[in-house]
Amino acid sequence: MTSSELWTRMTADRYDAEETEMSSAAVLGPTLAFLADLAGDGRALEFAIGTGRVGVPLRERGVPVAGIELSEHMAAVLRRKADADTLPVAIGDMATTVVPGEFSLVYLVYNTISNLLTQDEQVECFRNAARHLAPGGRFVIELGVPPLRFLPPGQVAVPFDVSERHLGFDTFDLVEQILVSHHFTRDGTDGRYRRENSRHRYAWPAELDLMARIAGLELERRVADWDGTPFTQDASKHISVWRKPA
Repeated sequence: MTSSELWTRMTADRYDAEETEMSSAAVLGPTLAFLADLAGDGRALEFAIGTGRVGVPLRERGVPVAGIELSEHMAAVLRRKADADTLPVAIGDMATTVVPGEFSLVYLVYNTISNLLTQDEQVECFRNAARHLAPGGRFVIELGVPPLRFLPPGQVAVPFDVSERHLGFDTFDLVEQILVSHHFTRDGTDGRYRRENSRHRYAWPAELDLMARIAGLELERRVADWDGTPFTQDASKHISVWRKPA
C-alpha cells in the first residue's frame, strides 16, 4: 500500500456529479483523441482509473482499456458503466500493482500522480508504467505546474476556485513538496458548506523527466493541454509523453 489517501464510498458516489465539467465533451474530446492516437491498435492501461471518466469513453472509441484503482468504492461506480469483461480493473496501488499483458499506452490524468506522497513512490510509479509498456510504448501524465509563482514572501495559500458553490485553495509545505487542497462545497439549499481536503506531492516537469530516465523512459513530447497547445513558462499544467525505447 502506498501513501495515497483512500477515497470513501460517500466521495465516490458523488464524484461524477461534482466533476461534470471535466466529463464534458469540450474537455474529454481532446483528451480522448490524444490518448487514442498514442494507443493506436494496442491496449491502454489507466493508472488510478477512478470512476472511469476517461477509461470508459476511451474504451467506447474502440481502444481496449484496463485499469488499476486503489479505491474499491471508485471502482464500484465504474462497474455501473462497464462490466469486468469490457473494462477489467485491478484493485491496488499504481506504484506496485501489476496486471497481465503488455500495453502500448499507460496513462495518468488529472494530477493523480501527486496522490503518491513521496518521491520514492512516484519513481516506482514510473517503473511500474515501464514494466507494463511494450517496446515503443508511451507513458502519459497530466499534471499541474506547482503555482509557487503566486506565493509572495510570507504567504502560504493560493486560491484556485472562488465560485458560488465552491471555494478552493492550496496550502504548501515547501520543504517536503506537499500541498494540501482545501475544498468548501455548498450542499443543498441551506447555505451550509462541506469541508474536505486532500494531500498531494507536487513535482516539477524536470523532476518527472529524471524519474522517467530512472525507469528507462525517454521524453518524447510535452504540451500545455490535450489540444497540443505549446508548453511555456506560463503554462498552468502539462501533458508529458515518455517513450520506452524499442
